Amino acid sequence: MKLLLLNGNTDAAITEKLAVAARAMCGDEIVPATARFGARYIATRAASAIAAHAVLDLLAEHVGATNPEGFDAAIIACFGDPGLDAAREMLPIPVLGLADTSIPAALRLAPRVALLTGGAAWVPMLREFALLRGYSVEQVRIAAVTPTGDMIAREPERALELLAEAAEEQVAAGAEVVVLGGAGLVGLAERLQPRVSVPVLDCLRVTLEAAHQARTGAIAMQPAPSVGLGAALEERLRALP
Repeated sequence: MKLLLLNGNTDAAITEKLAVAARAMCGDEIVPATARFGARYIATRAASAIAAHAVLDLLAEHVGATNPEGFDAAIIACFGDPGLDAAREMLPIPVLGLADTSIPAALRLAPRVALLTGGAAWVPMLREFALLRGYSVEQVRIAAVTPTGDMIAREPERALELLAEAAEEQVAAGAEVVVLGGAGLVGLAERLQPRVSVPVLDCLRVTLEAAHQARTGAIAMQPAPSVGLGAALEERLRALP
């Protein structure tokens, strides 16, 4: 498979880290791309809203009206999944998000799971995300350590103990699976697993596995006039069925 791995943050170093991890996790061809504008690392609703535009803009450039680069699927490699539903609406290939994919994967293993990420601001944002997806607070718990995802990516060794403590707190509260969520936490699940008494899932690994089973495509809709968009995004929207 040929997969487009898109980082909704503007930190190219995180993108490269994701690409290296993805190639190590699967045998697919991975094409990384970094959002051209927006936050260096998304940690607020405003940054997430801007990232949704950046994601659609970048996806439109890589997946043209006739999918000239031949991607089999696209992955929005940012745990809040900015622009996911809109991307699914406008693209002819499957589009997967880390959070949207990880939650049902974890729930297939156990009825109560916890999402563990970096940065306290993500707790209410991810809680809203889960509720909007139809998951109850009993099914999906949300927790975060103080360091943000980009801080964890730069100094993973310092974060492992914090993550282990937070994960075990969630286990004590009833979680039977822990999902490490966020681009900055990719690759840490295997290192964390010996310190946690329940399965620990890597959001990127789960999403890569799901990409092989994805069959969704663009949703038929009527394009509406727009102004001020990038040329590629404008062309992509005009090509909607």
